[in-house]
Amino acid sequence: MAILLDQQVSQNASTANAIAIPLSATPALFGTLGLNVSGAGTNLRVHFTATVTAAALVAVLTPVTIDIFRVVGGVSTLIFSVTENLPVGTLVLSQTVVTANGIDYNPPNDGFIVYQAFVSAPGLLEVFPTRVGPESFNAEAYSD
Repeated sequence: MAILLDQQVSQNASTANAIAIPLSATPALFGTLGLNVSGAGTNLRVHFTATVTAAALVAVLTPVTIDIFRVVGGVSTLIFSVTENLPVGTLVLSQTVVTANGIDYNPPNDGFIVYQAFVSAPGLLEVFPTRVGPESFNAEAYSD
């Protein structure tokens, strides 16, 4: 039977249109959280969800990427990445919610694990989308 060890939330923007931060090709940190996993038994696993909402007048294919990193002992490791393309439109403002759901199974355990969520619009774009909210990042650690 699974045992909940810890759960954390990093909420950057709670509502739609709460922020207006331009995306760029450089990944921007939008969530950091730390989980106490010192009491973990076997089969440690961390379930996480990250959500970013972007708005743009899109005339060309525009990718938005969410990257999730695990930080243990000061070492940062990419553990999950998802890219979604904003819909190509007819220069009408559109909003797209990009969500990453994943599991970090049997991560290294030094008793405390930090997770960080970054968002970017990779590629050479003439017009970058804008982060408008909501944005959130949450994770739960379980073991047997």
